[in-house]
Amino acid sequence: MKDIQKILDTMEPTEALAAVTPQLKKILSSLDQEALISFVTGLVDRPGGDKTSSMVNL
Repeated sequence: MKDIQKILDTMEPTEALAAVTPQLKKILSSLDQEALISFVTGLVDRPGGDKTSSMVNL
């Protein structure tokens, strides 16, 4: 896992996202709805932010 992180850290954010998107789609498609919602909520959750209003923008 540390090797993957090192590689991603050397990339521009858009390049890193493009590189992980196909694998992420595969992983997310195998999750149940609760796990998927939890993951997406964790992505948009910011300290001091409102989760619900953040989800509306998705």
